[in-house]
Amino acid sequence: MQRPILVVGHKNPDNDSIASAVAYAYFKNEMAKKNNEVDADGDYLRYVPVRLGPLPPESKWVLQENGIDAPKVIAHVHARVSDVMTRNPITVNKNLPLIEAGKILRAHNVRALVVDDDEGKYQGLFTMRMVAHRYLEATDLAGTTGLDTLAVANSLVSSLSEKVEDIMETDVLTLNKDGLLSEAVEDLMNSSLREAVVLDDEGCCIGIVTRSDIAKSPRRKVILVDHNESTQAANGIKEAEVVEVIDHHRIGDITSSNPIRFMNLPLGSTATIITLQFRQNDIEIPQHIAAVLLSAILTDTVIMKSPTTTQVDRDQVEYLAGILGVDATEFGLQVFQCRGEDATMPVEEIVGADAKEFDVADAHVLIAQHETVALQTLLNREEEIRQHMRKLVEANNYDFVLLLLTDILAEGSQFVVEGNTRMVDRVFGIDSSSGSVWMPGILSRKKQVASKILA
Repeated sequence: MQRPILVVGHKNPDNDSIASAVAYAYFKNEMAKKNNEVDADGDYLRYVPVRLGPLPPESKWVLQENGIDAPKVIAHVHARVSDVMTRNPITVNKNLPLIEAGKILRAHNVRALVVDDDEGKYQGLFTMRMVAHRYLEATDLAGTTGLDTLAVANSLVSSLSEKVEDIMETDVLTLNKDGLLSEAVEDLMNSSLREAVVLDDEGCCIGIVTRSDIAKSPRRKVILVDHNESTQAANGIKEAEVVEVIDHHRIGDITSSNPIRFMNLPLGSTATIITLQFRQNDIEIPQHIAAVLLSAILTDTVIMKSPTTTQVDRDQVEYLAGILGVDATEFGLQVFQCRGEDATMPVEEIVGADAKEFDVADAHVLIAQHETVALQTLLNREEEIRQHMRKLVEANNYDFVLLLLTDILAEGSQFVVEGNTRMVDRVFGIDSSSGSVWMPGILSRKKQVASKILA
């Protein structure tokens, strides 16, 4: 069965990143059924949403309210052992006679069988090498003892009535299915055997990997949503096969070996683009997916107050709210209120929950945003927040860290800067070296802040 295609947002995922992965995976699976897109085994292509970090509180709430499983967290998109292993290999019981095991080898045209105990736990491998070794032992016996051919044959047949466990290979390399393939290659090439087995946590064999398998050099297929820059992408992205990009940010440095579908539109949210895809392809949006999409558009456009908001965004909000039978503004406020109490929220979450790295000229910077309806509460914690930002500057060699504390109701942002403040001050004509600065009307990190700094 073909491996699933991963749909993944950026590091430090925000609500749009999570929602877009969930909704677009659903859309692609429906399109595969509609267009009869199948793999070599005749199964529909399968798309799976994943994420690169913790769920934002609003994403967790929306997913739970609508009975949707949270996307699985992945650490990287490097090739793994599970990408090449033969799943569910043929197994035999350790008490099986050798002659019967040999028949199974021939019948299935394989070089090795997995040997299990009575409880299904892995014990070793029964290989064609062992059968050949038995035969050679018998012929050697004939050469040294002078036994005739019939006597040798009888001796060989008699030995084949022994049990598999008597001659099975036990010094076999074992692997974890989520282990890096690059590391497994080195281990297997240094092994005396041609095979390695993949065990689960219970000690049961779930796969087998041969030297022929590792020569395939597979690449995990991924669709990127809500980003297209390698600094924001999953670790190992250069080893993966990017098959599609859906985004609403500036065009970054993601490359592909083949032409791909690259949809990048100047809209307020990636979820807006995905909503359009549903509508343009006549794929019905069920209520649970509509709720996810609506929440993402409203958080990314700050309930349609952000200057990134377009008429297209407003139209999709109206459409999705109609599916749900809700007032969009009230729904949006409910989503924002799920973010928790700013007075007790850890500073790591305030600064890091929605933070993106950027490279500008020779500078490496971090621009973060935290949206709130209680700005003064956060300002009371400014020194605590700054201490954490200074640690980030030092630990990651950032030129500066800029945090936007965005007041949804007052429609502006408080700029908090640590590191080299001169670049931010020059771009915005402010002095942030002596304290945070209120910037009225600044709601969009992408359009009003990052675009100016990166220009």
